[in-house]
Amino acid sequence: MKIAMLAPIAWRTPPRHYGPWELVTSLLTEALVARGIDVTLFATQDSLTAGTLAGVVPASYNEDPAIDAKVWEYAHLAHVFERAGEFDIIHNQADFPAHAFANLTDTPMVTTIHGFGSDRILPMYVPYQDRVHYVAISDADRHPALRYAATIHHGIPMDDFVFDARGTDDLLFFGRIHPDKGPVEAIAAARASGRRLDLYGVIQDAGFHEREVLPGVDGERIRYHGPVGGDARIQALGKARAMLHLINFDEPFGLSVIEAMACGTPVIAINRGSMPELIEDGVNGFLVNSVDEAVAAIERVGELDRAAVRQSVVERFSVQRMADRYIELYRRILSR
Repeated sequence: MKIAMLAPIAWRTPPRHYGPWELVTSLLTEALVARGIDVTLFATQDSLTAGTLAGVVPASYNEDPAIDAKVWEYAHLAHVFERAGEFDIIHNQADFPAHAFANLTDTPMVTTIHGFGSDRILPMYVPYQDRVHYVAISDADRHPALRYAATIHHGIPMDDFVFDARGTDDLLFFGRIHPDKGPVEAIAAARASGRRLDLYGVIQDAGFHEREVLPGVDGERIRYHGPVGGDARIQALGKARAMLHLINFDEPFGLSVIEAMACGTPVIAINRGSMPELIEDGVNGFLVNSVDEAVAAIERVGELDRAAVRQSVVERFSVQRMADRYIELYRRILSR
């Protein structure tokens, strides 16, 4: 089986810090290669893989201002589809632009939909659903207008996430600094609980950060650290009493949620989107409907067994399980 894995070019694959689509693409690619599957990763030239790297884009457009996103995305897509006949399956992780080429090749296509941002993108999905096999990353993110080949939850490499049996008394926010992700709500809950809060993440909405987030950051009780990677990232995820995921949108998946739980850190999340698929209330975290309920849940975190929190991820969200599900899908497609 020969797979062409089409990564986005917003960030390097795998990303240095932020880049959830690129991270999942990398995790799946490496897991498939470890199983002996021939995978060619189409990604930026500075990307890293144990498979075969095929890149025409020098670097990601978020990291190199010389890279024009539209120009290089066309070059990137042309590169993979000009070689389509070399592969058994093209697995598109880079959203809808690839669908423009779908009817120009006989090679089967899979598209992992990393979140439905708006119905405005449906014109690049609905007409291609007889040609492209769509994968949802959660049942909550399935759109009623589309047919899906499968729902496959993301998986993570458990050995990379060190279990912290004790944590600390401090709280954690881990995600984009954007209204959707609820950093202001996290600050409010932390202040009401009388606990310190550490915020980590890239600033996606600078105006919101200046107006709404920074006024609440005092450097002592509420601390903003920016994006974090490597060992510091794992330490940040594991050392908290709980992670606050008080979202203001229907989260398609929530990679940081399972990463925190893999370290033993329970997650307190607003009951929206995929959260009920990831969090079992009272077992690996709490599902709440308001900041006030989040504050009450913070006080109940001591009831949870951090080892059981990690085990819930081992059983349901390992990278091996994700890879198995995709291999099963590939084989089903090819058997047709």
